[in-house]
Amino acid sequence: MEAKAIAKTVRITPRKARLVVDLIRNKDVAEAKAILKFTNKQACEVVLKVLNSAVANAEHNNNMDVNNLYVSSCYVTDGIRMKRMLPRAKGRGDVILKRSCNITVVVSEREAK
Repeated sequence: MEAKAIAKTVRITPRKARLVVDLIRNKDVAEAKAILKFTNKQACEVVLKVLNSAVANAEHNNNMDVNNLYVSSCYVTDGIRMKRMLPRAKGRGDVILKRSCNITVVVSEREAK
C-alpha cells in the first residue's frame, strides 16, 4: 500500500526543489521531517507540507501505521512557466521565465521482518 500527495504550481524553480527532494528519498518519515526542518532551503517548507499531507492520506484513507512509513519515492516535475518582459536598450525586450514546479511525495509501509 502507498499514499501520495502532490503540490502543483509551486513558485520555486524545479532545480532548487530537486536538491531538497533528493535529501529525503528512501528515508523514514520521522527522519525526513527532521532533515527538512533543519535544512536551510526555501523549498523545504513546501516539501514538508507535501510530506505531512502524504502521511495524513496514508493514515486516514488507507489505515496505515504512521510509525512504519517511509518515503518510497519523491520527485519534482516542471510546472508552468510565466513569461515576463524586461525592457532593454534600443527598444528591445528580454524574456524572463518565472519557473514553477510540481512536487510529488509517495509514502509506503515498511515490510515487517
